[in-house]
Amino acid sequence: MGSLADPRTNSKLLEPLKIANGKITLKHRVVLAPLTRNRGTPVNKNSTPENPNRLWLPNDLMKEYYSQRATDGGLLVTEGIPPSLEGNGMPGVPGIFLPEQAEGWKAIVDAVHAKGGYIYAQLWHSGRANIPQMTGTPIQAPSAVPWDDPEEKFPYPPAHTSTQVKYADHPPEEMTAEKIRQTIQDHVDSAKRAMAAGFDGVELMAGNGYLVEQFLSSNSNRRADAYGGSPERRCTFALELLRALAAAVGGAENLAVRLSPFGLFNQARGEQRIETFGHLCRELKRTLPRLSYVSFIEPRFEQIFSAGEKERFLASWGMETVDLSLFRAIFAETPFFVAGGFNDTNCWDGVAEGGPYDGILFGRYFISNPDLPERLRNGYPLAKYDRSTFYGPLEEPAVGYTDYPRYTPTK
Repeated sequence: MGSLADPRTNSKLLEPLKIANGKITLKHRVVLAPLTRNRGTPVNKNSTPENPNRLWLPNDLMKEYYSQRATDGGLLVTEGIPPSLEGNGMPGVPGIFLPEQAEGWKAIVDAVHAKGGYIYAQLWHSGRANIPQMTGTPIQAPSAVPWDDPEEKFPYPPAHTSTQVKYADHPPEEMTAEKIRQTIQDHVDSAKRAMAAGFDGVELMAGNGYLVEQFLSSNSNRRADAYGGSPERRCTFALELLRALAAAVGGAENLAVRLSPFGLFNQARGEQRIETFGHLCRELKRTLPRLSYVSFIEPRFEQIFSAGEKERFLASWGMETVDLSLFRAIFAETPFFVAGGFNDTNCWDGVAEGGPYDGILFGRYFISNPDLPERLRNGYPLAKYDRSTFYGPLEEPAVGYTDYPRYTPTK
């Protein structure tokens, strides 16, 4: 593994790890993070302004992308998969609520399994981080709270237009109790389709300011019923949803969850974060003690702010020294993954002997290095990524997606 000065010497990053309550043994702990890439195929190829396409299918290019990153005993987590049309927050993102979508995902799963890899389906509902032009349905959220920034725009112009739309111009509807039940059922149905398609497990996106975290955040959840009004009640939706999912997928060992307790993305500005996420995690450990793994985002990493700006936010909350140790302690032996700005120099200590994490999720560097585990194992340099091709739809969808080469050592 290298000399004593080599950071790999004491790291467990490239050693085996059991997840899924021991059912799955990973051969290394380099995990593909869930990454929206917008490369799906339109269902309605004759999209018009009057009848725009709002549905996408997984395709052969996506199969190639995931297969490129699959390794024997390695774990991949899919991009966020919407469980319903109203949950889909971006163009080019395939759901799993249509039979033909499930068929497309099965082809991807089969390709990953053919290389000895494992793959979890991440279910993702956009909630208020959306506009009705995208879904053709009213936008659903915990409360009918307009977007906090009156000038922020949805990143994609509506189909067949070139003008972006302000979130604040289309405030969401407050979800009724019936709509909450239906949304949970949508997730359950999609989770069952995912398992039937051969996925090794399901991960719930409960972070990044999307629907589940919107229930957890005091600025977007102003309800006074069982789903809001206190840190404990703001956790009700997440707990009900995760318990329903565990039952749907054959037990908590086939279920994981992603959380970003200190994130700011999508106007997540909730207060009482320690109280809220602490209660959520304690209840998850109490009621679903055999979760496959838990996935967190490091407090100082932020998608939309610099490290310095994020530090100032943490300081304003009195959390200058906050870390994930509280949650690590709560989950105890549950495999604990973390994401947030990791590369080939800073990834080793987190999973060293006595380190705080059991695995590292890589995003940007797994995009540009399809052979990332091999590069890390051998000390090969990492290829740089091109941000401009992270998100489609693009005229040449393979560019920045499946055209990053594997490393070829020079003799």
